[in-house]
Amino acid sequence: MREIQQGLEPICAKNNIGYANVGISYETAAEGHYWRLITSAFSHISVLHLVFNMSALWSLGEVEQLGHIGLGVEFYLHYTLVLIVLSGVLVLGAYHILIQKFKLEYFRRVTSVGYSCVVFGWMTILAVKQPSSKLNLFGVLSLPISFAPFESLIFTSIIVPQASFLGHLSGIVVGYSIAWGLIHGMNNYWALSMLGWIILVVVLSMKRTGAFDFSFIKIESVTDPSLPTVGFPASGNGRTLQVDIQSGRVSDLV
Repeated sequence: MREIQQGLEPICAKNNIGYANVGISYETAAEGHYWRLITSAFSHISVLHLVFNMSALWSLGEVEQLGHIGLGVEFYLHYTLVLIVLSGVLVLGAYHILIQKFKLEYFRRVTSVGYSCVVFGWMTILAVKQPSSKLNLFGVLSLPISFAPFESLIFTSIIVPQASFLGHLSGIVVGYSIAWGLIHGMNNYWALSMLGWIILVVVLSMKRTGAFDFSFIKIESVTDPSLPTVGFPASGNGRTLQVDIQSGRVSDLV
């Protein structure tokens, strides 16, 4: 996951793709841009944002070595998928309540990018499973892992005003749900099944919203217009990147 993070950043920079093109917001989700739930997690608004998240994630690598207490590499990979998807869905759910119930239209266009939901989730899991561990940031700052999730939540909210409080909090909530066994049962079969569905939804939503031109996939209307039909036309190729930068967006670092 760390390698994927570091590999995507220069690609985005080279092609002048900004956070508005890959981030997730309530508005873009309502328009069917479900693929942004994944791209937003692996995108960052600045090098400092990326370095901070990768430093925290690197210090949480201890999770991969704790197979004897039920963690380990497989557990890490399985539940990273869960954290990416569920924390993003939880944020969108919170936005929905704030917009529909409290009429706070500001949250309709708040665009979130970053891997912090996952980082905060793993902080929380490690705090429950291995409370004696330490969280080391940049090799200088060392925090007791048992307090790290909420210390980091408060610290980042004060120091970085753009930091997404809801995004970080959603990672903590999902992290506790995993650590306490409320979310459990992930194995290789379910992880691969989940990954397959994620890829399918990402590709189809990219095709439908025009984010990329997947010319080998054709989606047509059927009796129920909400259900897609997938087919393969006889000819046509090419790949086009279409970007739509909408004005008035506010970025949230997660």
